[in-house]
Amino acid sequence: MEFEDHYRQPQRPKFDCLLFDLDDTLYPYSSGIAAACTKNIQDYMVEKLGIEESKILELSNLLYKNYGTTMAGLRAVGYEFDYDDYHSFVHGRLPYEKIKPDPVFRSILLSLPIRKLIFTNADKVHAIKALKRLGLEDCFEGIICFETLNQPFSPTENSKEIQNIFDIVGHFAQPEPGVELPKTPVLCKPSIEAMEYALKIANINPQRTIFFEDSTRNILAGKQVGLQTVLVGKSHRTQGADYALESLHNIREALPELWAEAEQRRAVQYHSGKVALETSVSA
Repeated sequence: MEFEDHYRQPQRPKFDCLLFDLDDTLYPYSSGIAAACTKNIQDYMVEKLGIEESKILELSNLLYKNYGTTMAGLRAVGYEFDYDDYHSFVHGRLPYEKIKPDPVFRSILLSLPIRKLIFTNADKVHAIKALKRLGLEDCFEGIICFETLNQPFSPTENSKEIQNIFDIVGHFAQPEPGVELPKTPVLCKPSIEAMEYALKIANINPQRTIFFEDSTRNILAGKQVGLQTVLVGKSHRTQGADYALESLHNIREALPELWAEAEQRRAVQYHSGKVALETSVSA
């Protein structure tokens, strides 16, 4: 019996992937990046799309609330613009110097021999810049970003001239029976379709994955597709959150099983004589 116990194969670890949101998750909201991004989006709406400045605040809030991102909402209601131009305007002028290196979290990530991926609504250029500022650019297997889920889009001059804009502000001010919100061509969190597509592309089993997010609605969407969820930046769990962490620096205290499973994984590799291979994710 002792020999059977000694040579019994270790149990398969419960988790095999950690999926992280980027903005306001890997670095704090207090950095000011989110506020700067919001200002740039509003400036884009005025300068590039010709929307009256007095309407920007209400419009952008409705678009963000109903479509996940202001960009997705703008496309839904009929505005046509080049995606790369939008991202260059919104992210290209951000004060990246406000994002500080995080050697503590880097050490935490490197101590876990498990797949680690980024899942962000932002574009790849922004994601890479932010990760480099954090000193985490080599800690992740891949980045699931805007380009991963969406095809490039650039309107023709003719299409710009015939834009038919849906009045979403008026729609909510005086709803008309039978009139529904238009759908967006942009895939992004918290859309269930976007979540499922991202998991499929990256070959992620949601039941064996922990999802770290600062957005409560993205957390809820993550839970709906089967992910274990960690709400970051909050001390109390909300609907859909399995855990809540004020800081990712506390991950070891909140999820000690990850380190226990790391030991199991090493034992499995030792017994099998195999080394786990990672699969890259293109964006």
